[in-house]
Amino acid sequence: MILKRKNKILIIEDEEILRFTFKSFLSKEGHEVITAIDYSSALKLISESEPDLIIADIILGGNTGIDLLRKVKEIGICCPVILITGQPSIETAAESVRLGAYDYLPKPVEKHDLIKITTRALQYHSIMEAKDQMEAEKEKYRSELDTIFRSVQEGIVTVDADMKVTKVNTAFERICGLNGKKMIGQRLPGVSGRCRQACHHVLEEVLLTQKEIKTSRVECKHHDRNNQIVVLSSSPLRDRENKFSGAALVIRDMTRESDLEGRLKPRLKFMGIIGKSKKMQELYLLLEDLADSDTTVLITGESGTGKELVAEALHYGGCRAQKPFVKVNCSALADSLLESELFGHIKGAFTGAVKDQLGRFEMADKGSILLDEIGDISPALQLKLLRVIQEKEFERVGESTPIKVNVRIISSTNKLLKELVQKEKFRADLYYRLKVVEITLPPLRERIGDIPLLVDHFCKRFNKRFNKTIEGVSDDVIQILSDYSWPGNIREMEHTLEHAFMLCHMNFITADHLPLEISTYHKSLKSSFDKDLAIDIKDILHALEKTDGNKAKAARLLGINRKTIYRKLVLHGITD
Repeated sequence: MILKRKNKILIIEDEEILRFTFKSFLSKEGHEVITAIDYSSALKLISESEPDLIIADIILGGNTGIDLLRKVKEIGICCPVILITGQPSIETAAESVRLGAYDYLPKPVEKHDLIKITTRALQYHSIMEAKDQMEAEKEKYRSELDTIFRSVQEGIVTVDADMKVTKVNTAFERICGLNGKKMIGQRLPGVSGRCRQACHHVLEEVLLTQKEIKTSRVECKHHDRNNQIVVLSSSPLRDRENKFSGAALVIRDMTRESDLEGRLKPRLKFMGIIGKSKKMQELYLLLEDLADSDTTVLITGESGTGKELVAEALHYGGCRAQKPFVKVNCSALADSLLESELFGHIKGAFTGAVKDQLGRFEMADKGSILLDEIGDISPALQLKLLRVIQEKEFERVGESTPIKVNVRIISSTNKLLKELVQKEKFRADLYYRLKVVEITLPPLRERIGDIPLLVDHFCKRFNKRFNKTIEGVSDDVIQILSDYSWPGNIREMEHTLEHAFMLCHMNFITADHLPLEISTYHKSLKSSFDKDLAIDIKDILHALEKTDGNKAKAARLLGINRKTIYRKLVLHGITD
């Protein structure tokens, strides 16, 4: 049981009978009452006892209750003071209130009035104490938050709905090289910085959408900090009534981690692209070099090698990441429809054009456009596309007014454009404009070492999609997948594992869950390998004699792989 603390009341009165009477009245109300007969003894009790309420006569010998009020205010005692006088006046009352007296009672004081005003004064004191305690707790909370805000390693800046800076921590100043005090109250885009200000776009997007954004690694391009890499995350801010009030941006400096990663170990993935082979490491470095450039890029490679993923990495890993990324499949539409799709049209331009329509290039303004299967466009459209690349402008179908755009052009194809140029089926000038930088993606059969990583990636994806808990694939499956030639590349592998997931009701995928063409290919390959091993060196030498030493003809004669002949000759120490 918690006992309620008694209120402590100090009565200052030189008339003994009044002191006794007031003390008696208030003690019976449950209060702890102490008394003083003059000004000096009262000051001593005030400093020692810290009363909750002071009731003082206005006349205290050589001093007055007004003097007491001034002294209480001077030493910072926070308790209400009630003054009592036998000769009330407007001037005295006004001075008392000005100096902070809670109330003013004339003599003779009735018991009812004394108890009533005492009760109100103590309630007021209790409320003020609670308020002071809350303010102290709030100040402590603010102080702790400020300490955390200052001490975290991530840079933090908050802005209001108008993009004006409200708070900045020291880590932000260090990472961005800016003076935080000078930034307060200024609009962030107006703050001069020696970087490309990628964080501004992120904050603008959060203020516009009121949704959280987190970027992958972004290069700051800071003039004083070469190759500074950061991760940006921004969230909307809301007040106590859940009203949107601004946004907070957190900047994590990843420069050192990125340097260490690059030096110590190969990356297993980059911007959604999976692979640790040497060719993939070279691809990652090239993508980083190209990300912030406006250079046109041609992505080539067999069908299913991930050309669209590479295009996305070029866009979302660079300075245009917060702007539109528009994709167009150039082989999916007839020539006339593709022109309208790319450049737009006006109402009445052709049959069925019932209203104006924006083209994909306009939609991609300030962003990037991916022209997939670029090798399939007609010569007429090639000429128009060449103008867009050279002049950065085009005309809508049915209109003669040029439209200027700022678009990075990325194209992709699984065709050999150089051969099409030689056959005069593709314009040479457009080809060289498109392939300022060419990225050639290796087929899966040339990076077999990446298959376990890809298997793990697809298993996680399909577990989530099909709500399964398959732990992985058996070693035999890895061997089968590694032996297969993968004409459809990663896309074919994805479909293969999806097939296996649909059939598998175990913890691991086995060879029985694979499509028939995959498993039979492996069996035929194994049978051929076993046959190669069974061939005797004498049979090989006899076949070479018949073919005048032509190993290819000898292999066909024996029905084995030419590599087997080389391997057997080396094994037996036989040279040419």
